[in-house]
Amino acid sequence: MRSRLPLLVLLCAAQFIDVLDINAVLVALPLNGRDLGLSGGTLQWVVTAYVLGFAGCLLVGGRLADAFGRRRIFASGLGLFTATSLACGLAPTSELLVLARGAQGLGAALTAPAALAMIVAAFPAGRDRQRAIAAWTGVAALGGAAGLVLGGVIAGALGWRWIFLINVPVGVAALALTPRLLEESRAAPRPRGLDVPGAAAATGGLGLLVLALAQAEQSGPLAPATLAALAGAALLLTALAVRERMATHPLVPPALIRTRPLIAALIAAGLLTATTSGAGVLATLHLQDVLELTPTRAGLLLLPFSLAVVAGATVAPRLPASPAALIGAGIALIAAGCAAAATSLTAADGGVSVVVWGVLAGLGLGAASVSATALGTSAVADADRATAAGLLNTAAQVGTALGVAGLVLAAGTAGATAGHRIGFAVAAALAVLGVVLQAVLLRRV
Repeated sequence: MRSRLPLLVLLCAAQFIDVLDINAVLVALPLNGRDLGLSGGTLQWVVTAYVLGFAGCLLVGGRLADAFGRRRIFASGLGLFTATSLACGLAPTSELLVLARGAQGLGAALTAPAALAMIVAAFPAGRDRQRAIAAWTGVAALGGAAGLVLGGVIAGALGWRWIFLINVPVGVAALALTPRLLEESRAAPRPRGLDVPGAAAATGGLGLLVLALAQAEQSGPLAPATLAALAGAALLLTALAVRERMATHPLVPPALIRTRPLIAALIAAGLLTATTSGAGVLATLHLQDVLELTPTRAGLLLLPFSLAVVAGATVAPRLPASPAALIGAGIALIAAGCAAAATSLTAADGGVSVVVWGVLAGLGLGAASVSATALGTSAVADADRATAAGLLNTAAQVGTALGVAGLVLAAGTAGATAGHRIGFAVAAALAVLGVVLQAVLLRRV
């Protein structure tokens, strides 16, 4: 484990900045909008463009890594992410910023599944691999949680552009270390190839699904643009399912999605991000819009959430419980945290409620994320691990988009504080449903 520590640190650092950029930008959106003159609908595209690129291309990134070399694809993605971070930080117009954000998401989609596959390949099965996966997953969860904190602190102290520019030296250093610390690996010898029609269907279908969720938040769930995007997503994803049964080199081998532990891990990954990312946005909105705190002060009140994620991810692998039990317990903690916020959030002093939510939800997110990743990656053969990693990351990103859009929509049905409480209540209900689903799927695991 010790000799592989530099490799693990490098791959974890790349994953941290990939995920950090989703939530960090959320906190800085008001400053971003004022600087570039963006309206509410246009402003949302600064987030949506990144999630479109990230979620839409993760399956392709995972399959490319398995087929053509994980280090090669990781380095390509990292280089693209670094270059587009610079472009985001220097963007003179909103149009260029949104385009750069989409390309930045593509870079993240290439690095994430390749990184997890290299970790699994580098560490032998057993405790060392479990700890390495726990570190990678914990850092990913921490990146999402820390984004809410660091985004506020950086934007408040240095300006929103530094949320992107700070990625550049990290990315350059990681690129310099990649050939020194990482060995090339790919799936066991097999015909090299990529199902191009399947890749196009997956990218287009997932992209349209995320677009539909964004449109639902902006224009309403029954708006023509929302319904058109949903219809397009359904058509392309159905075509993907049909195509994968016939393809010589399927993007997602059909046998993978018949594996019950992987299915449970995918559902858990989506539910975890839907409930915590959506609730995190509600917490941020309440702190800044209702309590009128600065981005820096709001970010600091979300710090317990980040610390709790680290604690949950650190403690979970050391517990004697099975991954299935830890996933259920983690989601239950998220349900408890959201229920606490739903019943106690007030317009006069909501900070305490946000902290209580953060501690409970953070512990649950850290513990369940680590366990779901370990369960999902151990359920497949080595040849398909980057693909499984891509599936898990895709579920998480779609969950983020679904959670943010859905909970913000729910919160919009009432006034500010009452609406935020409704949003937290919906998140609690989703988490309870998640506990039930995990119990059914993993009752014999």
